[in-house]
Amino acid sequence: MAFVLRNISYSADGRQIVRSSRIRDDLLKIGRDPDSDIRLNDLAVALHHATLEQVSAQTLGVSAESGTTIDIDGSPTQGGQIDLAAGGTIRIGPFRLRVSPLEMGSDDIAIDVERADTEEEEDRFDPRRFALASVMPGKRPIAWVSVLAVLGLFLVWPIWSFTTQPRGAQTAYSNSFHADQTWSPGALSRGHQALEHNCTACHEQAFVSVRDSSCRACHTNVHDHADQARMLRARPEVSGFARLRLAVAETFGQDPGRCVDCHMEHLGAQEMAPTPQQFCADCHADLRSRLPDTRLGNVTDFGQTHPQFQPAVLVNWNGDQPQVQRASLDSNPREQSNLKFPHALHLQPTGGVAQMARTLHAANGYGQQLECSDCHTPTPDGVRFQPIDMQSDCAACHSLAFDRIGGTIRTLRHGDPRQVIADIRAWYRAGGPQRPAELDAGPRAVPGDVTQIRAAVQFARAQAGLGARSDQAIRGVFSQGGACFDCHQVVQPAPGTLDYSIRPVMFTQRYMLHGWFDHKAHLVVQRPGGPRLTGTQACLSCHRADQSSDSSDLMIPNMESCRACHGGERSNAPVPSGCAMCHDYHINEGTPAMLLRQQVRGHRWETTVIRVQPAAAPSR
Repeated sequence: MAFVLRNISYSADGRQIVRSSRIRDDLLKIGRDPDSDIRLNDLAVALHHATLEQVSAQTLGVSAESGTTIDIDGSPTQGGQIDLAAGGTIRIGPFRLRVSPLEMGSDDIAIDVERADTEEEEDRFDPRRFALASVMPGKRPIAWVSVLAVLGLFLVWPIWSFTTQPRGAQTAYSNSFHADQTWSPGALSRGHQALEHNCTACHEQAFVSVRDSSCRACHTNVHDHADQARMLRARPEVSGFARLRLAVAETFGQDPGRCVDCHMEHLGAQEMAPTPQQFCADCHADLRSRLPDTRLGNVTDFGQTHPQFQPAVLVNWNGDQPQVQRASLDSNPREQSNLKFPHALHLQPTGGVAQMARTLHAANGYGQQLECSDCHTPTPDGVRFQPIDMQSDCAACHSLAFDRIGGTIRTLRHGDPRQVIADIRAWYRAGGPQRPAELDAGPRAVPGDVTQIRAAVQFARAQAGLGARSDQAIRGVFSQGGACFDCHQVVQPAPGTLDYSIRPVMFTQRYMLHGWFDHKAHLVVQRPGGPRLTGTQACLSCHRADQSSDSSDLMIPNMESCRACHGGERSNAPVPSGCAMCHDYHINEGTPAMLLRQQVRGHRWETTVIRVQPAAAPSR
């Protein structure tokens, strides 16, 4: 036995299309499911709606799935039978299944499947009865009116508004709505929210893109990354579609390197995203081949290709003028600060320094030994450290006191050798013998008076002894073991004089002139596989002060030390680090723009930076 299915449909001109198929089975599944034997593609039909099964040679059974109904010969039901000798009709949703009578001598059951839509039904639900065509204008006039309205509202009115609004400073007009705002693709960033209603502050000319002059009108302290001509030479060659885009942009006056190439606006009230690493690597990955005279090394990724750090180091003195040069840490540079200070001695857990720290614990808050924080005080933003001050950082242990008058302690003047010499002489003079009464009392002495002559000689000898002792004290202060000699470079006086002087002490306040380092972010250090370090131990994990016995040691961590935690932007290092984490695109002496906005929040600690010698500065 087999079922012969005839799917009947109609073309647009009413021509009947019949697709026949033959299924050899005793059971047919009917429904919307693609796996159904008779698929009825309409939402009025369930996925599994009904089944057809031959019960006997002359009977066809029809049953609906639970929850659905069918119509057999005009009667709604859940199931029934059709006499194959007479045939019958099954209605499921909008479809009609017509079972033809069995032909003599044939076992095939013929079923015609077609949609049951009739002209009466179409007329009953004719949508044209509800159309507004009879009372509305035609489509063409409506289209033209709509086009003219759009042009007027969003082209003519905005252009008129832009050309008539006042230029320059904020006005009441700029704080109100004007038609050219309809062209805005989105809200301005947080830094430019004050310009939300003042389009002409940036868009100075109609149909002309924003120029760098508009940006520099407000951002007067922002400098170029490098010389414009050298930056253009450093750009990599582009080809294909990128070259075509560049040519089209230049045709319309959009030269490469504009501010808006990186600082895109109308992206919403948000901060600018950090510059991706690839933005820098595009030029710096092969910079030396395009700029052979540059002193900058090729860089692609901090964890893979990055030159050794080159801090600005005080290498020599020209009289009292410090000479600072950039030097690679691979050359083990020495810092000539003119100060004598052994870090290792001060950080020892035992010995005289630790004992003094314990002694001064109550007065100064020291622990069982000196810590880095006892002398190095962070700046208010926590990024750097304030310069060491003798009075607040050193005087607790290295006292310059030499006299007490009542409750007042007199100290030598630190930083002024001439004043030190004068104070010592004044102290010895004040403590000398009183002038004998024989030299002051009575009438004028008679020549040859033995008493007065003896008193004058004794007084002169006492004064000479005081002068010798003051000279000896001065030499002692400026000699080995003295208060000045132990920490400073003493310039010996000319023979026969006591005009001692001290060589000036100077430290570079910012070693990485083209990079940035935030100490606040490194208060807790945990290197891979190591313990969590805080306080002095965190400092010593990068700065080996406990192994330094000479102040000329430059205790700046090298590249390998930083790479223990930091890797490239896409690396698996504990701290993935892109170029923008340490470098700023714009040349300046402060915090990179990303860090300034995200960490310092508008406050910058001002420090004096020693200029690097021009001859040693790298070419850009």
